[in-house]
Amino acid sequence: MQPTKRSLLLLLASTLLSGCQNMLDRMDHINKPPPMAAIVNPQEKPEYKPMSWPLPETPPPAKQYANSLWQPGARAFFRDGRAARVGDILKVNITINDKLQFNNKTEMKRESEETSAANDALGLERKLKIIPFLPGGAPNPASLLDITSDSNTKGTGTIQRQDIVKTQVAAMVTQMLANGNMVIEGKQELTMNNDLREVAVRGVIRPQDINSDNTIDSTQIAEARITYSGRGQLQNAQQQRWGGQVVDILSPF
Repeated sequence: MQPTKRSLLLLLASTLLSGCQNMLDRMDHINKPPPMAAIVNPQEKPEYKPMSWPLPETPPPAKQYANSLWQPGARAFFRDGRAARVGDILKVNITINDKLQFNNKTEMKRESEETSAANDALGLERKLKIIPFLPGGAPNPASLLDITSDSNTKGTGTIQRQDIVKTQVAAMVTQMLANGNMVIEGKQELTMNNDLREVAVRGVIRPQDINSDNTIDSTQIAEARITYSGRGQLQNAQQQRWGGQVVDILSPF
């Protein structure tokens, strides 16, 4: 068996097994809401990796205030209630209001025609009579090659989308960087009508951007990774069947 055919068969078999496993999982949760993910330590996740960040060679020294009861950056007299250490929790205000409108039209047309003659090709044109599969006998040397092509392509694409998301997620400080910035990560899951909604946020924040009520806006998160997704019956109804996805991937047209 050729390597290409073997690869295609392996791909088809793995796709079928994946589709069957997905179908069995869905049958196991008939009339049941989707299960929520277990709460685990973010640093124990297989995909967790400490983030490296460009830092100055020597971090600036901490400011000292002699004979003062106030802590540097404190918002309260006795204690600063904002997140400042690994394991502390703060709230992230996620506000997304994106609007996209795109309209594109493409039209291409090409025509070509080519004719070649070989009245005398060292006598080889007469030997074409002995070729059995040529219809009508030997070709005419005056028009030995006659090619005509016509190509016409038209394409139109229109996209109009508006996304509005406004929510609040509690996030945990998972890493302290040498310059004082903090890496945060948080996830929230909500089950409603047998559908599960998941909101996740991850990125880097500055301590001075945290408000006095221990909140921060999503626009102040560097390298922000915000996802809003769902799982359940509604999501399955809106998603293309796995067979159609395979056809879209493998089809060259």
